[in-house]
Amino acid sequence: MENKEEDVKVGANKFSERQPLGTAAQTDKDYKEPPPAPLFEPGELKSWSFYRAGIAEFVATFLFLYITILTVMGVNRSPSKCSSVGIQGIAWAFGGMIFALVYCTAGISDLMKFGLGWVGTGGHINPAVTFGLFLARKLSLTRAVFYMVMQCLGAICGAGVVKGFEGGARYEMYKGGANILSSGYTKGSGLGAEIVGTFVLVYTVFSATDAKRNARDSHVPILAPLPIGFAVFLVHLATIPITGTGINPARSLGAAVIFNKDVAWDDQWIFWVGPFIGAALAAVYHQIVIRAIPFKTRA
Repeated sequence: MENKEEDVKVGANKFSERQPLGTAAQTDKDYKEPPPAPLFEPGELKSWSFYRAGIAEFVATFLFLYITILTVMGVNRSPSKCSSVGIQGIAWAFGGMIFALVYCTAGISDLMKFGLGWVGTGGHINPAVTFGLFLARKLSLTRAVFYMVMQCLGAICGAGVVKGFEGGARYEMYKGGANILSSGYTKGSGLGAEIVGTFVLVYTVFSATDAKRNARDSHVPILAPLPIGFAVFLVHLATIPITGTGINPARSLGAAVIFNKDVAWDDQWIFWVGPFIGAALAAVYHQIVIRAIPFKTRA
């Protein structure tokens, strides 16, 4: 019996577990922070994949506005089968479409070709997200501007198709799904709601697409669209009663351009200033506080 116990001890020492498990296995010793994207990259303008990414942003934002604005139209139509789902239905439409579209288009990028080491700069579908990633130097100014233009054009076209389906009279009756500050709320309240809501979204984008986490946990890129879409869903639940929830300047612009009434333009600035401030705060918070990248670089 004693010999058996001794054999067990020897075997345990001989074949000791050297591979750490769980969080102990999550080491970043082999991870290297990718260099910041240059402000201007002339090589991008000669690359087909640069324009392919822009087209993908256009199509994704077009589909996003088409589905979500149609949902808003259906919920507002009363009586109707869709009217019973209320705010929850609209929130699910926005969050669900972001989940699907980010999943479909997030991998469209050619930055690895230029040695920048950052994958996942596709599937923004939102100028505020693009702006936040630009401030974090995840993409060039050239690419950021191109994405924003294509997103806005896609949003306008998507809202235009909805108007064509709904008809002018019915479309105007439901205000074209435009973002409008609700009565009883001040402009400051609306601006604050847009800032905080966009902060939640862009902070989630940064966390879900963190290159360090992607290198450490192989499952992160697969799951990234889920928290992003869920963040959009939750923000809509909270702020639809205040502003109709913008947190996406392209979405707000597209609906306003096609609706084209004073009520849609009066507070349009809120749906640009708020999201850009929220995106900037999220970029600063993630890069400086969460990742402490400036301090690591200095060290």
